[in-house]
Amino acid sequence: MSQEQASKTGILYVVSTPIGNLDDMTPRATATLQNADLILAEDTRHSGGLLKKFGITTSAKAYHDHNEREFAPKIIERLEAGESIALISDAGTPLVSDPGYFLIKSAQQADIQVTPVPGSCALIAALSASGLASDRFTFNGFLPPKQNARQKRLQALKMDTATQIFYEAPHRLAACISDLKEVIGAERNACIARELTKMYETIRTDSLENLNKWLAQDPGQCRGEIVIIVEGNPAEQIDDGEDQRVLDILLEYLSPSQAVAATVKITGGKKNQLYKMAQEKQ
Repeated sequence: MSQEQASKTGILYVVSTPIGNLDDMTPRATATLQNADLILAEDTRHSGGLLKKFGITTSAKAYHDHNEREFAPKIIERLEAGESIALISDAGTPLVSDPGYFLIKSAQQADIQVTPVPGSCALIAALSASGLASDRFTFNGFLPPKQNARQKRLQALKMDTATQIFYEAPHRLAACISDLKEVIGAERNACIARELTKMYETIRTDSLENLNKWLAQDPGQCRGEIVIIVEGNPAEQIDDGEDQRVLDILLEYLSPSQAVAATVKITGGKKNQLYKMAQEKQ
C-alpha cells in the first residue's frame, strides 16, 4: 500500500487482550482501543468489563462467527472511508481459534492496512512453561468432540516429531487425555495448562499415563480454559545423518519417491521420515 492510499483509508487493528489477569493489558492495546472509531468484540457483554476497567469509551459492536460474513463488507466500507477499527476476541490474540479470518482477508484484498497489536496468547504462554520442546510446534485448535473423529485426527499426528498443541473444552478434557494415551502412547510426555494467569492456574507436565490417572483422581482439574501440549514422537527423533547423506545423493539422479524407496532399501530408514526429508529439499 502506498502512503497516499494509507492516508485515505483507515487501519484495521488486531488487538490482543489479557487471557485472565488484567494486569497483562499493554499500554499500546489500551491506547489503540481508546483511539479507534469502533471496536469489534466477539461478545460485547464479556468485553464490557475490560473496556470499563481501562476507561475505554469507544463504541463496541458484536462481531462473531454468526455475523462475520454479513457484517464484514460494512466494516470494509467504514475502513475505506478512513475510520480505524480494532478487532478483539473474548481473550488473548484474535483469530487463534476465534473469529476474524474472513475480515482480515477481506481487508487485505481491499488494500487496507492490517496492524497487529501483540499481547497475551494462551498457547504460547502454556508452551513457554511446559518444559516441552518449543523449537518446532504445531497448533491444532480444538480436536473433534466425538471420539471416533478425535482418535482419527490423533492417529494422523502420532508420528509427527513436532510438539503438538491443542485447546480443549473442560467437559472433554478427561476423554481427550484418555484418547491421547491410547493413540499417541501412555509413555509420551504431555502438559495440561489450565486457567493460565488466573487464581487457579495449573501447569502439570507428566506422561499421558500419569496425567490420565491424575484427572481420574482429581476431576476438579477439568475446569476452566485448557491448553494441552504433547511432545513430538521421540521414536522418530534419531540420528538420521546416514539416511540424509544417502538420500541427498540419490535425489540428484532420481525422483523423490524413487530416491526414498532406494534409501529405505540401502539404510533401512523409515519411509515417512525420509519423505519429510525429501520434501524439505524441494
